[in-house]
Amino acid sequence: MSRILDLQDRFQTLASAAQYDVCAGGAPPTRTAKRERAARFFYPSRVSGGSRVMLLKILLTNRCANDCGYCANRQERARRYCSFRPQELASLFMDFYRQRRVSGLFLSSAIPDSPDRTMQEMIETVEILRLKHQFKGYIHLKVLPGCSEHLAREACRLASRASINLEVPNAPRLRELSMVKDFQNDLVIRLGLLKEMEEEGLLPDGHTTQFVVGAAGESDAEILATVRDLYETKGLRRAYFSAFNPISGTPLEGIPAENPWRQHRLYQADFLSRFYGFDLAEIPLDEKGRLALDSDPKMAWAAAHPEFFPLEINRAEREELLRVPGVGVVGVERILRARREANLNSLDQLKKLKVITGRAAPFLLLNGRQTVPVVKRRATGHTQVKLQQLSLWDEMAQDGTEHPLAGAAG
Repeated sequence: MSRILDLQDRFQTLASAAQYDVCAGGAPPTRTAKRERAARFFYPSRVSGGSRVMLLKILLTNRCANDCGYCANRQERARRYCSFRPQELASLFMDFYRQRRVSGLFLSSAIPDSPDRTMQEMIETVEILRLKHQFKGYIHLKVLPGCSEHLAREACRLASRASINLEVPNAPRLRELSMVKDFQNDLVIRLGLLKEMEEEGLLPDGHTTQFVVGAAGESDAEILATVRDLYETKGLRRAYFSAFNPISGTPLEGIPAENPWRQHRLYQADFLSRFYGFDLAEIPLDEKGRLALDSDPKMAWAAAHPEFFPLEINRAEREELLRVPGVGVVGVERILRARREANLNSLDQLKKLKVITGRAAPFLLLNGRQTVPVVKRRATGHTQVKLQQLSLWDEMAQDGTEHPLAGAAG
């Protein structure tokens, strides 16, 4: 009986400790029934191709020798230490899998001593699942900072997706948080290795990274520049952002929590770059390199470029339509297909194509006609419109574009 209680206690502790690793950005479903207490550690997500997975997100151990100033698992912070043996964790996962409560695994870990020893135990856990239990489903495996190249390669052979968390955009920012980690050697070089593994046909769901937003005083411009470089040079599949929240018993416990809208705006700016053809220099930033918290960056860009609008929807190019607030990536493709058959003449037609007309109408012409009556002229002769403050996610949800809270699995 004591062994069962001990296993349950370790599960609760290590699944709770894994909450700081972003897993598709979404919160787990709320369950109130006593028999579903464990379900708060199951995270819904989607993998490449759109299929849905429910992930068990958990750490192998919460004991760590690293000194990251923001981290709940950092060395010297008072807490209860515990860990799983590979066989225990594999058996626990398979129990949940057979009960159809989960369909995938997100496995990370703190590093109690040698990164290689812990990485080897994580690999052993996944080997048991793949070889002994013949589990062929989704597994996201964290590659630990500083682990050997051959272990990183072995992890990629077993995982569906792998990741290394940069947490900060550059080496000077990392030095403000940790004197143990080496930004280039422990983190960036390992991301390059994950790129090689993906290019060799491994990691079907690619590789990712995560940033803790606001822990090191970094600007949004720094983060976005690093993310853009990672997409271009390291083949990154996507970046995740997590707003800093102070944790008691850490050096940063007295620093105020970051505004969650900043995390939200970073996702929006990242999506404009990935899906909407915006150059980094076009993302609206203030003099301190920060995104506005009170307006989404696509609407802010449109408001700052009245010379670009209104666009004739029956003639505008794909790249131009992607600049229109309320028109998502899938919506643009539907517009292009529809107008090959006949001109678009009404807002009702656009609504059927999943355009959010309340946002898009002030920026469009339909056969040369303004689609809204509220139009003013500046002295320059440019058109200015009354803008609504709505979320970029509205258009993404409308047309199915990937959303950070419901996107590809973490």
